[in-house]
Amino acid sequence: MKLTNEQLSDYLWQFTQEYVSAFRNTHQHFPVTELDEEWPSPCQRSVFKEKYTEWQPVRISEKLSFDNVESALELDLHNEIKCYFTSLYSDCVHATHAEGELSLLFPWSDDDFSRLQENIIAHVLMKRQLKQTITIFFAVTDDDELLLSVNNESGEVWVERVGCEPHKKLADSLSEFIQTIKPSIDVET
Repeated sequence: MKLTNEQLSDYLWQFTQEYVSAFRNTHQHFPVTELDEEWPSPCQRSVFKEKYTEWQPVRISEKLSFDNVESALELDLHNEIKCYFTSLYSDCVHATHAEGELSLLFPWSDDDFSRLQENIIAHVLMKRQLKQTITIFFAVTDDDELLLSVNNESGEVWVERVGCEPHKKLADSLSEFIQTIKPSIDVET
């Protein structure tokens, strides 16, 4: 059965809500991040301990697009990666997988979505220069050298070392991968 973008979006929403709920149950407040007045987000809830802000994921209601990225790269991005990054605004969401700890990356705001697009372009250009398989990152691990990425052709989720070919397949799709992770809420500010 082929999953739709709506199903992936729902999986992401459900996972992030589980994360927030687990965090609140453990710490008695919403997740927090450093407060940056010049980097506002629809995720922000309230100031916490003067220099932090509580946050929670928010579904993206406007139509975000990767058309400019695809045009600049002359490349169609995999539908799941486009859906992943246009489903919700959020800070990093920490998770655990059978292979270890990771942080899912999401845009924090419209401005951050623009920055994300620039980073994806740079990543793809690096991959092309190195004559490697085109992948799009979506998460980082507790090892600064390892990324989780989606193979742009197949949609498979892989582990890759920065600047290297992917070396370990984790799932056949991003939708499948999201269903294999659990919230990790051991960090508190």
